[in-house]
Amino acid sequence: MIKIEKPLYTATVNVEGGREGRAVSSDNYLNVSMRVPKELGGPGGEGTNPEQLFAAGFAACFEGAMGVALRNKKIKADSIQIASQVTLGKDTEDKFVLAVKLDVTVKGVASDIAKQVIEEAHGICPYYRATVGNIEIQTNLVG
Repeated sequence: MIKIEKPLYTATVNVEGGREGRAVSSDNYLNVSMRVPKELGGPGGEGTNPEQLFAAGFAACFEGAMGVALRNKKIKADSIQIASQVTLGKDTEDKFVLAVKLDVTVKGVASDIAKQVIEEAHGICPYYRATVGNIEIQTNLVG
């Protein structure tokens, strides 16, 4: 287990009502309704779900890690875009599991360098480090 030796930031979000409730951060900047998607037997409609929130958080964190890797190389990309997919499914024991797919587009950087930066980001991104070996994760350079 990896332990935090030097805390830098703690996010606090209160959830009431689970997948049919509301999630509100302590600073109120995140304040969203939660809804079970129709694909999972829920009503769908206005609101988000844990998978969307995880997809957004993972992609934002991974893009930040790529920025660190680029800065370490003293390279500036024109832009980075990540299409993040988080899939909720069942494993062979019929237990819930997640899978993550990140399709990464890097503009203004040669593809061989972009591939190196993606690989380096694997070691930098705390979302990746926390999940690698526990769930299926794909990172693909596209475009």
